[in-house]
Amino acid sequence: MSTHPPGPPLRHLPGLLRKLAVDRLGMMRDAAALSDAVRVRMGPKKLYVFNRPDYAKHVLADNAANYHKGIGLVESRAVLGDGLLTSEGDLWRTQRRTVQPAFRPARVAAQAHAVAHEAARLSELLRQRATAAPHTPVDVLADVTSLTLGVLGRTLMETPLNAHAGIAHAFEAIQDQAMFDMVTQSLVPAWLPLPTRRRFTRARRDLTRTVTALVADRAARITPGSAPDDAFARMILAARAHPDPARGHRLLQEELVTLLLAGHETTASTLGWTLLLLARHPRIRATVREEARAVLAGGRLPDADDLHKLTYTTQVVQEAMRLYPPVWILPRVAQAPDTVGGFTVPAGADVLISPYTLHRHPDLWDDPERFDPRRFDAAQSTHRPRYAYIPFGAGPRFCVGSALGMMEAVFVTALLTRDLELTVDPRHRASPEPMMSLRMGGGLPMTIRPVT
Repeated sequence: MSTHPPGPPLRHLPGLLRKLAVDRLGMMRDAAALSDAVRVRMGPKKLYVFNRPDYAKHVLADNAANYHKGIGLVESRAVLGDGLLTSEGDLWRTQRRTVQPAFRPARVAAQAHAVAHEAARLSELLRQRATAAPHTPVDVLADVTSLTLGVLGRTLMETPLNAHAGIAHAFEAIQDQAMFDMVTQSLVPAWLPLPTRRRFTRARRDLTRTVTALVADRAARITPGSAPDDAFARMILAARAHPDPARGHRLLQEELVTLLLAGHETTASTLGWTLLLLARHPRIRATVREEARAVLAGGRLPDADDLHKLTYTTQVVQEAMRLYPPVWILPRVAQAPDTVGGFTVPAGADVLISPYTLHRHPDLWDDPERFDPRRFDAAQSTHRPRYAYIPFGAGPRFCVGSALGMMEAVFVTALLTRDLELTVDPRHRASPEPMMSLRMGGGLPMTIRPVT
């Protein structure tokens, strides 16, 4: 006989709800500490929080058709539209089929040179800054974000994005508004001139202007009869073939906004956390440097074959994503009644799967707060449940760009560690900001010294 998951003791409920507004990660950790299945009432909503690999597998893969995008992403649809992150059903399947060929393994491998050259450009930029001002900290996170935009432009858009650095700031304002709408359950009128709303309005206007210019530029370079294989061009061609030109154009713009957001922010976050963790663990950093020097001897740039040789560097990135998964929460809404692990989930219930807490489950990870890349040795990970580690999500909506993102993170980590000594002030406290991705709040001020 199925039952509802237990709720938190009444004395804990006010604290959990307060944390929804001011400490979402804390709320998820508190819920996970109570039980692997918890039901929390939030006004008219009931949140079902599940924190076991088999529960995640059921919701995200086995019965994925019953679970549509949920709290947070629903509010994001109001600001992002119907892009790949927020769309559902036939529209989502059509969009996924449109861009999927741009992420074929052979095509991703062919982009290795573009990723490597962007990484080398960043390494040289940081080296020049270190030479010009040897003891002046540099916000490496800002430069890493610029790099991920550059990689996105070269690999998936055939469009330079160097002149559009303001995209990152626009997305910050847009996500702030989406999170505000989630916490307030969209009950605050849009006409109120609140600071978040004003910033959002400006950001959406600027982003619309940027997207319009990018579409016009790329569309003008698609010649009749050509068959470009980058994701952006495929989206443009799909919009041209849409039976309703106005809707096709609107969907194109919304899909591009999603590509710009998802294509740079998750990898920038992963790189930021990886570089910070390496700076705080010099022995692990030394091992990465030793591997990078051996694999990329003579100062050469990596190619696609090197990705499989940079095994320890890959483990470092995987462990950084365990502690700070770029997709920190996977919200869903049950379309029909279901049973998860023996617990009843009614239709319309908000279901939350959090990689952030799953990756810290003490039954799955020894000393889960410790940074230990060797967890991802084949010998150690063989018996770990498949769904214990889901930094890119899981099931049909598994991140389509995961392979490209991993290659980018590994190449950048290897090159920067091989060529530079990046140190961080021990007093600096980077704070994880749980937005649509797990951003790094406070920046990443680092002192840079070239390594000879």
